[in-house]
Amino acid sequence: QVQLVESGGGLVQAGGSLRLSCAASGSIFSMNAMAWYRQTPGKQRELVADISSGGSTNVRDSVKGRFTISRDNAKNTVYLQMNSLKPEDTAVYYCKAEAISNYGFRSVYWGQGTQVTVSS
Repeated sequence: QVQLVESGGGLVQAGGSLRLSCAASGSIFSMNAMAWYRQTPGKQRELVADISSGGSTNVRDSVKGRFTISRDNAKNTVYLQMNSLKPEDTAVYYCKAEAISNYGFRSVYWGQGTQVTVSS
């Protein structure tokens, strides 16, 4: 089993910055793609950014130039650096990871979510 634990959310004023972290632990043989999603009440969860095991990234247009995704493969951790935050970035942010366990099973795992609130 693989667990994802997120941290770094909180309340920040518009224009401020936050850095989210998501650490994976458990019976991990290898980590493949990792990603950050966000969700607001009444809306579908949306992809914010993802990163392959080799470091290739994809960032949604609305956060390009403000958000950066990165990962530390040695720590099985993915980060989301969020700068120039706007009130519309307010959401619960979820980490997602594709992993192969020590038992050879490939599965998708989700974190519990961390609240990001940007005040105007």
